[in-house]
Amino acid sequence: MSERRYRVIDARGIELAPCDAARAAKLLASGRASLVEGQEATIRLPYEVELLAPSGRRAGPEVAPGTPLLLHICCGPCATYPVPRLRELGFDVVGWWYNPNIQPEEEHGRREESARALAARERLPLAAGPYEPQAYEEAVRGHEARPERCRRCYRLRLEAAAREAQRRGINMFTTTLLISPYQDQAALRQIGDEVAAAHGLEFFFENLRRGWAERGRLARAYGLYLQQYCGCRFSLAERERAQRRVVVGQEG
Repeated sequence: MSERRYRVIDARGIELAPCDAARAAKLLASGRASLVEGQEATIRLPYEVELLAPSGRRAGPEVAPGTPLLLHICCGPCATYPVPRLRELGFDVVGWWYNPNIQPEEEHGRREESARALAARERLPLAAGPYEPQAYEEAVRGHEARPERCRRCYRLRLEAAAREAQRRGINMFTTTLLISPYQDQAALRQIGDEVAAAHGLEFFFENLRRGWAERGRLARAYGLYLQQYCGCRFSLAERERAQRRVVVGQEG
């Protein structure tokens, strides 16, 4: 008897490769997909997936070959697609690791190690800022609920990226956070533009979410650590509460 397969569609209803029941259950339990009412064994992803043209190359903005770009890296998996994509556009990419939101410290170390593994694989120069969890706590104090907590976290990290770009004489920066469907892309773009203007720089924006599916495939192929929560202690607590609800629902 063949194993049951689930039909998978993206946010626009575009049909993607199907998955098995175990994979579908994992996506549903983690909130990374939802069941489609009225369609048997069908799940919907909360983001759009852009399918590659036969040439494998996507159109993009005109960039002078070799233009320096500082890329803030939030984790190794989220850099798998952006690094080659930005190079494809013509950028000379340098990486910057600064994520004081990640807790506990052991988790921060594990994610930085994953980012360094990806950088080594891609021959990407990668520098790291200090681990300053107290800076994150101060930034979000009194604003611990989403979405304001996340906006303040974005600003903290993008400010650090802008200062590092300015210190290096690099006029443009961006972030791998733009790949995630779980991050507020509009807020990232707005804050990035504001921070860039304050430092006399330019924030490069592209909808990197089109590479989200590729991110997962590459991260698994490269053996990178795949974290199970955004990073801060608040998101960890939210994930644990969601898991308990799933367990209670299954028991009921």
